[in-house]
Amino acid sequence: MSADFLAALAALTDAAGVLTGSAMDGYLLDQRRRYQGKALAVVRPRTTAEVSATLALCHQHRIPVVPQGGNTSLCGAATPDDSGRAIVLSLSRMTGIEQLDPDNNTITVAAGSTLAAVQQAARAAGRLFPADWAAAASCQIGGALATNAGGINVLRYGNMRDLTLGLEVVLADGTVWNGLRGLRKDNTGYDLKQLFIGSEGTLGVITRAVLRLYPRPTAHATALVHVAHPRAALELLRGLQASVGDRITSFELISAPCMTLLARHCPQLPQPFQPAPEWMVLVELADGGDSDALTERLVEALVTLGFEDALLAQNPSQSAAFWALRESIPEAQRLEGVSIKHDISVPISSIPDFLDECGAALQAAYPNILIIAFGHLGDGNLHYNLFLPDHSNAVYAEEERINAIVYAQVARRQGSFSAEHGVGQLKRHLLARYRDPVEIALMRQLKQALDPQNLLNPCKVLP
Repeated sequence: MSADFLAALAALTDAAGVLTGSAMDGYLLDQRRRYQGKALAVVRPRTTAEVSATLALCHQHRIPVVPQGGNTSLCGAATPDDSGRAIVLSLSRMTGIEQLDPDNNTITVAAGSTLAAVQQAARAAGRLFPADWAAAASCQIGGALATNAGGINVLRYGNMRDLTLGLEVVLADGTVWNGLRGLRKDNTGYDLKQLFIGSEGTLGVITRAVLRLYPRPTAHATALVHVAHPRAALELLRGLQASVGDRITSFELISAPCMTLLARHCPQLPQPFQPAPEWMVLVELADGGDSDALTERLVEALVTLGFEDALLAQNPSQSAAFWALRESIPEAQRLEGVSIKHDISVPISSIPDFLDECGAALQAAYPNILIIAFGHLGDGNLHYNLFLPDHSNAVYAEEERINAIVYAQVARRQGSFSAEHGVGQLKRHLLARYRDPVEIALMRQLKQALDPQNLLNPCKVLP
């Protein structure tokens, strides 16, 4: 059957649209090099019609489909299993800005467009698409929507769910749902797009999207602020919110071990404080008007709040240098070796206690553990990554025990074990442990209704 199926598949697109053999290799290994799968073929459609025809054919032959964007998933969400029964559906050739409406502040894009391309198109029109994270040049909009990605500007603008007005989605049997509406208000029944955002390709394949734009800020102010403890960082956040309001776009917490890794693996980057403080915050404000005036306002607020040990970016280059520190932490970790990664969220008010109590519990169990804590304090999302003395894959033998310690502290605070990276195959077993059984039952009913043959990204998300 596979030969006949592959021949039928090849007839749906052009000669470059179906890859087999070694040409598939880059699509079968996840970014962290943790999951290696197999596939019948990699299909690279150019249009929604080709996606629809591909899914209809797979539905007819009961062939599983693993949708894939930029293959930047950190939890194995876009990697097939090792059975070799599935196809990988890569959206990488479905690119382009289809419409930009500056008056409506919307942009309609194909799902394979990179985040950086959408940002650039908005910038050229004097607008801002505020979603932003380190993988902007390679991650694709479809994948960002499928995982409800967050990033550094969620504090002010929200995550991808908040930045999306409409979607086009191809369902498991090839049916196309066109919900490409650029409306802020549309109360005509269920908000179907929210089913597909964050579903990691298990309910449908996102092919196009209408995204929100914002007026482009003309003024920016950036500072690195020395704080004694995350509790002081929280006080700073509250004080800045009271004094400058929603001008705060980013509020990132960085620990001293992060700076140690940066000094070791990214020596070209400056070390702004000598020695590095135990904790610092990278804060950025954005507004209309003049950057000098906004920086003065930030300085006044810091002095008034008692946070005078701070470095202010004097120009865009210095601001970029500060951000390079924050954005290079994942690369420094990669160069250090294998770590146990956590992408957790708790109520913002609980972050200081979480860091104290979880750190103490881990140190008691593993006296030589290295805790790399950083992330989006402003929205309660921390990247909490742990190194044991052996930086090889052998550390995964301790993963379940370490996860139990970390997630117990998260659960005590009614938090989440996946804030912005998704569930994929890495964390699917945790749903049954930490989510309400009623929630899981409802999720299963949705999956059954939209994908009764369980062909879309099987063995992902649901346990």
